[in-house]
Amino acid sequence: IFLLLFTISFSGETRYNKDKILQGQGVDEPLSETGFRQADAAGLFLSNVKFTHVFSSDLLRAKQTAAAILGKNRFCKDLEVKYDARLRERKYGVAEGRPLADLKAMAKDAGEQCPSFTPSGGETLDEVRERARDFFEFLCQLAVELEQKEQGKPGAPGRSSGTSGEQFVFPWTNHCSEAELSSEGGGSSTVLDANILVVSHGAYMRNWIGYFVSDLNCTLPANLTKSQLSSVSPNTGVSHFIIKLENGNSLNPKITCVCLNQDSHL
Repeated sequence: IFLLLFTISFSGETRYNKDKILQGQGVDEPLSETGFRQADAAGLFLSNVKFTHVFSSDLLRAKQTAAAILGKNRFCKDLEVKYDARLRERKYGVAEGRPLADLKAMAKDAGEQCPSFTPSGGETLDEVRERARDFFEFLCQLAVELEQKEQGKPGAPGRSSGTSGEQFVFPWTNHCSEAELSSEGGGSSTVLDANILVVSHGAYMRNWIGYFVSDLNCTLPANLTKSQLSSVSPNTGVSHFIIKLENGNSLNPKITCVCLNQDSHL
């Protein structure tokens, strides 16, 4: 089983991003003009990819980013977006709506490092990771159920990424995803049981990727540095993962990161 997972790890820019003010969950700002341009650029970048599912955080900046991406897609303009609170940004409690410098000052006063510091009323990193884990396990189970439905359907159209058409033209095939797919598929076309776009937020996605690497032994691109792995994605940065579920086992995924925080479309 292949579950192809695209993640737009950060929604487009809002004016609060530009002014370095924490939004978290309590500040629900719309995209700025720049943010809409970024989302349109990401949509053009992914315009030849036919998604089977789209999931988004239910916060406005993520909703607008997802809508803009689908609006540029050649195949999926009418695909329903499922909004899921598990994809929301990390909750920063009393620090929301305040400058990032205030959060850093709070962390310093508490004798802690900023990324791991939890302000009053906020979520711990472990709580964010639990949300990410729960959502990812839901996606894996979704892929298993889709594959089971497809079994026993003679003549059912295959969802292959081989030479079957433009809908699976990945914009980074000149890097390594094409090699990954062909090697995993043993030279034959690879069946994609789900090709999923996920739109979320920077701190959340950094935590999710950390879960992939530390808990699920995700294979990373050879040229990826530690600083790149720990950095927050640029607005509308695109990450791409291939997840293989052997024998329908959603509890033991094999994950390959094809690209992380891709920003060439910007």
